[in-house]
Amino acid sequence: MRDHLRAGIAVYNAGGYHAAHDAWEDRWLDLERGTDDERFLHGLIQFTAAVHHARERNWDGVAGLVESADEYLAGLPDEYRGVDVAAVRRHLAALGADPERVERERPPRLAHEGTAVTLGDLEFDAGAVAAAVLAAESERFDESVIDRAARYGREDIEAGRSTSEFVTFVLDFARDAEHRDIVYQRLADHVERRRHRESDVAGLFD
Repeated sequence: MRDHLRAGIAVYNAGGYHAAHDAWEDRWLDLERGTDDERFLHGLIQFTAAVHHARERNWDGVAGLVESADEYLAGLPDEYRGVDVAAVRRHLAALGADPERVERERPPRLAHEGTAVTLGDLEFDAGAVAAAVLAAESERFDESVIDRAARYGREDIEAGRSTSEFVTFVLDFARDAEHRDIVYQRLADHVERRRHRESDVAGLFD
């Protein structure tokens, strides 16, 4: 939960108001309906959707999403899973009262454990979630490359390798929007080389 939560918050804070929900949706779909965790993630998903629709000037959509997000978050404590739920509720109320405020000011940042999480703050597992979300949001990138690179990075960490190009490039892909295309190409090259090494060895000892 924590890695997906932080990844979504970081993507949201970077301006990915639409993409952020994907980080939470993967976890939300596995949760039992009506539990606090399910309502919490559902409320965050609805909140970011409201912000996204406000920026698209879909005022009718904003009203419905603000109402449903508030309903999902109702009954949760003011702080839940390290997130200031009370602040989210205030943001929802302000957006519902004046959805056009997003044209005058940047949407509010979300905080986790007292910090407005950025993509640069993410450790590897949360960074891999964010990288997958950002890849899925663009037609320029193959999500399977990011997924495989994340798997290789985890294998390197578990093997105790002190350095891993996969860990480095997955995090760079998530963090460095300006150079994301270049990072992706380098990452894809490393993935292809590792995949070939695996296929060369496969079956030799069967």
